[in-house]
Amino acid sequence: MIKYPFSMAISDVLHHLKSDAKYGLTEEVASDRLAQFGNNQLPETRPKKWSRLLAEQFADPIIYILSAATVLAFLFQDWAEGSAIAVVILITVAIGFFMELQAVRSLESLRQMGQTMARVVRSGKVRGIRDSLLVPGDIILLDVGDLVTADARLLSQENLLVKESALTGESLNIEKKTVPVSQKTPLTSQTNMVFRGTVVTGGTGKAIVTATGMETQLGKIQQMALEATASLTPLEKKLKKLSKRLIVLTLILAMCIMIAGYVQGKELFLMVETALALAVATIPEGLPIVATIALARGMVRLSKKQVIIKSLNAVETLGATNIICTDKTGTLTEDQLRVHTLLYDDRSITGLNTKSMAEMPVDNKSYQEIIMACMLCNDVALADVHVHRDTIDQALIDFASSLGYDPKEAQKNNAELKQLPFNTDRKLMATVNRVHNAYQTYAKGAFESIVACCDTILQEDAAQDFNTREAWLAKVDALASQGLRTIAFATKVSEEEPEMDTILDNLTFLGVIGFIDPAREDVKHTIEVYKNAGIQVVMMTGDHIGTAKKIACDVGLLTQDGAHQYIAHGVDLAIEPTLDVKTTSTLLNTVVFARVDPEQKLKLIQFFQANNNVVAMIGDGINDVPALRKADIGIAMGIRGTEAAREAADMILKNDKFTAIELAIHQGRVIYHNIRQFVVYLLSSNLAEIVSVGIAALINLPSPLLPLQILFLNLITDIFPALALGLGKGDATLMRSPPRKPDEPI
Repeated sequence: MIKYPFSMAISDVLHHLKSDAKYGLTEEVASDRLAQFGNNQLPETRPKKWSRLLAEQFADPIIYILSAATVLAFLFQDWAEGSAIAVVILITVAIGFFMELQAVRSLESLRQMGQTMARVVRSGKVRGIRDSLLVPGDIILLDVGDLVTADARLLSQENLLVKESALTGESLNIEKKTVPVSQKTPLTSQTNMVFRGTVVTGGTGKAIVTATGMETQLGKIQQMALEATASLTPLEKKLKKLSKRLIVLTLILAMCIMIAGYVQGKELFLMVETALALAVATIPEGLPIVATIALARGMVRLSKKQVIIKSLNAVETLGATNIICTDKTGTLTEDQLRVHTLLYDDRSITGLNTKSMAEMPVDNKSYQEIIMACMLCNDVALADVHVHRDTIDQALIDFASSLGYDPKEAQKNNAELKQLPFNTDRKLMATVNRVHNAYQTYAKGAFESIVACCDTILQEDAAQDFNTREAWLAKVDALASQGLRTIAFATKVSEEEPEMDTILDNLTFLGVIGFIDPAREDVKHTIEVYKNAGIQVVMMTGDHIGTAKKIACDVGLLTQDGAHQYIAHGVDLAIEPTLDVKTTSTLLNTVVFARVDPEQKLKLIQFFQANNNVVAMIGDGINDVPALRKADIGIAMGIRGTEAAREAADMILKNDKFTAIELAIHQGRVIYHNIRQFVVYLLSSNLAEIVSVGIAALINLPSPLLPLQILFLNLITDIFPALALGLGKGDATLMRSPPRKPDEPI
């Protein structure tokens, strides 16, 4: 293993790892290193076994008391009474067990099993091996569509692009290079490294493995998640507190009865029977049954809405949530680039992802040429459907198609004769196409690269001197400050086919397109519902601050005016165990945290929890796993979410619909409201039994009710009214009220 491979020269990395860029490792050396460093695997969190699920159903103080009562009844050979209490326990345990077992099976259906293969150079030959057999020093080859299976330092690359959003939160593809960077360079800027769990979206590369297994960045995040132990849910805490109080009350009453019986000279059997009667009267036997049924019904309702809940108590937790922390990429956004803004001919059109052909300036020549450039200076329409496509090119094709154009037909009718491929040095690409019996060059790329090739600009349907470069640069900078990625376009028409070395000469500037990973359609309305319900929504993203601000405004987290007041940058973020009042207040009122890493996300969750909040975390990436695990309830996406995120979460949205969380919150509030109603009913009903049995015992009268009679009353006369209260649909105004306080007693 090597500590700072990104800051070292390639030759130094090869020397340190005793490897060769051309021949790689020998099989013998690779075998020795596999024995030394272990398999390139992360520990899998397998679903709970049925035996563990069953055992967990007994971990309830009320079940403990009922079990003790059962044992006592059997010891005194009161078989009917002991059997009756045992039946109550079994019913409660069975309902909880089968509901959670169903959730485990649903989750198992989402698991993506199977191993990934890696292409590696061993003894000078390229071969495919299981990714688990990779070792430090292995030379791996990367191509479009490959899943990177270990952390590695790039040795060479050709236009290599890697999608790192699952690891870093960065929504755009990252252009990779081979030059060393500073030791202080953050993970998101280590452009000469590729990391486990990321995907190659363009180009090719060769790299040397520097870390495997738990030593990879993904492994370190998983280790952080394993250390972030989950806490009890709010309902578990409240019922546990209530149960403890009932246990204390039961013991006090039993002691009083035993003392009174001893003073009165009663037989031990009668004293135990009376104490048992009081215990049965004190404990609302219907509580675990009704609570379990209420939670199970909520679980079933949500499962019909494509929501998997892993444990019963998690259903209610969302109802108590007052802060929802959410990742941006793939959660609030589509995780797919779309054309958003078009600048041309001193004009600007925004919101292009929502506009139709009828709204576009189809008669404008600059607009027409840009659309042609989108289709012709592009490889996507000709690419194999199984190849992982460049996101920018795909967005341009989708844009043209949405306006009614046919990219394949355009490429067919305007044959490509030459292509100058994109590379990271010139940062542009160009094609020469046969258009209307002439030779037309189209170029697209970074604004600075395109402008450097242009001496004219197309304005008012004619080429004019390009003397507005500074004004255009200001426009492009303005788009970048809003979190948009920009691509510039240029063209020229020639009577003769240009040579490769003159393709970029004397181009005419056309305009600029701005791209964004747009907010999902259902998010803005849902966030408004959260606000009306008194829930604060906090964005935590590894992406750039401009992009985070833009999306936050689009989904209604921020308003355009004064938005900077509510944004924090990860570089400036210091979350210590003890913070002053001002810093604490600022953090509690910040709704966007940009450029934060997995550890900072975890610390933010802990900070909110320490300040008496019930916190939910929504995420889909590897970088969200520690926070998902630590939150009071973690929520992951079922389709676009990573396997690691789904394993760490308590709730999974099978269809990725953000609106499902709103339904779950409402269901959680309904359940708690219902549980509270039937708890009050059960305890008030049991109070009458306690008083009648207790007073009779203290004044030396025969017990008016035997334990079995009390149990019969509690199970028959109490449970059915309690079920009616516990299974109600709830008040329609619940989502217009603030969440209850976490320390509020049940």
